[in-house]
Amino acid sequence: MSTPRTAASRVPLSMELYERALELIPGGTQLVSRRPTRYANGVSPVYAARAKGARFWDVDGNEYIDWVSGIGAIILGYCDPVVDDAVRRQMAHGTVYSINHELEIELAEELVRTIPCAEMVRYAKCGGEACAMAVRIARGVTGRDLILFCGYHGWQDWYLAANLAAESHLNAHLFSGIEPTGVPRALAGTALPFPSGDLAALDELFDDHKGQVAAVIMEPLRSEMSAAGYLEGVRDLCRDHGAVLIFDEVTSGFRLSVGGAQEYLGVTPDMAVFAKAISNGYPMAAVVGKRAVMEPAGRMFISSTYWSDTIGLRAALTTIQELRRREVPAYLNRLGNELQRRLNAVAEETGLPVRCGGLSIHPSLQFATDDPTLRSKLATLYIQEMAKRGCHGYASFYLNAAQGEAEVEQTVAAARQVFTLMQEGLTRGTIDRLLECDLQQDAFRRLVRLPENRHELQPLQGSLRPRRLRHRPPTAGPRRVRRLADQPRPLHPRGGADAARQRRLLPRRLATGNAQAVAAHGPRRLL
Repeated sequence: MSTPRTAASRVPLSMELYERALELIPGGTQLVSRRPTRYANGVSPVYAARAKGARFWDVDGNEYIDWVSGIGAIILGYCDPVVDDAVRRQMAHGTVYSINHELEIELAEELVRTIPCAEMVRYAKCGGEACAMAVRIARGVTGRDLILFCGYHGWQDWYLAANLAAESHLNAHLFSGIEPTGVPRALAGTALPFPSGDLAALDELFDDHKGQVAAVIMEPLRSEMSAAGYLEGVRDLCRDHGAVLIFDEVTSGFRLSVGGAQEYLGVTPDMAVFAKAISNGYPMAAVVGKRAVMEPAGRMFISSTYWSDTIGLRAALTTIQELRRREVPAYLNRLGNELQRRLNAVAEETGLPVRCGGLSIHPSLQFATDDPTLRSKLATLYIQEMAKRGCHGYASFYLNAAQGEAEVEQTVAAARQVFTLMQEGLTRGTIDRLLECDLQQDAFRRLVRLPENRHELQPLQGSLRPRRLRHRPPTAGPRRVRRLADQPRPLHPRGGADAARQRRLLPRRLATGNAQAVAAHGPRRLL
């Protein structure tokens, strides 16, 4: 544990609980992003007592606007009455059974109507688990082992194996110093990174490993838009080389569009992974994809008891319907644009060299200095001082639909005081004396910065309050779930030489985009 620099913490009960946790829980928390060293250690809250709407209250009795939104899992707001009431009604009828429940089908139908690449669906409970499932399916359907990745995709062996080949492979995608302790050395070379925005680098990896790449898994975006044509280029490279393209939408899903970043950007992958905001804080995740890729997963051993518990299913189904009914993505865009505009006006007013930029749905503060140590000090000081004024977060903002005018007003007023303090510290050279805690440790890097000629979201007109319309059932899109009788059956149920030949041909079929042929001739057994 990094010890706070102050003798007395402003959150003593939080710090006492964390000391107890360190004795019992390796690392102190279940999620790295919840460790106190990720914020202003000793100043920021560590343990919550309750939450509602846009705010939470810590165990020391302090109230905060939560600009981290449950690490991205909260999109409608804490304790959303519509979602929570639906879950409570479902719990009264049971949550896990010895047989299946119709909700599995209803949510799958909703996802197929909503997400462009979705023709079939599997469930999981968290993003990392779902990414591992998607990678397993891609390896099984192609008969290949190598995964090319960009960004952060969880803690599982397949991903951390990248650091077996080179200790620095994850530095630009996660953070430095990740040791693949416990990951079998035999996995070295089975997952290789590529830099975001660099098609030539990805093309070179494909050329260096011809016929070996099972999939490319990447975040389509995070805090910046991709350069024009980049995602289309990745998709074309995957198609040319018979690899499965997987979009990790654990973070981006449902924020730009109810259909995900893929719908907003107009680039459809072969598979996609959703979690976090899919269920507004209830554990739930989904792997969706084209039938050609997903259907063979029925013959792979991918199975778990709690993946189909009705709490997660009901929460996800209700959340997606509410996102559409309240037009939440458009509201988040307006909210983010307003927050950026007003914080930039405060920066200009106070003279602090900082700009609030990035995507409107995930704004971030960018301090104008080439000194990484000073940049870290400024970010830590901002987090520290905003926490004192009831604003919890990083030097960035995760938005949710419960945040509104009151939260923007409080945050801008706090920022005016904090920016003034920071500018005085820079002028007088007293930044170090103003810091009451150790420097915030790096958060996940996710994606490297992209060129400046990126697309920008256009501001939308309207109120900062999301629209609440009278309930209407979601209309079905142009795609439908095919009846079981209509699904093509495998031609070679016993595998053998014919199945092996199909595995060799499958990447070629994926490249042609002939989904029906792949589904019809998919192997019964996959290695």
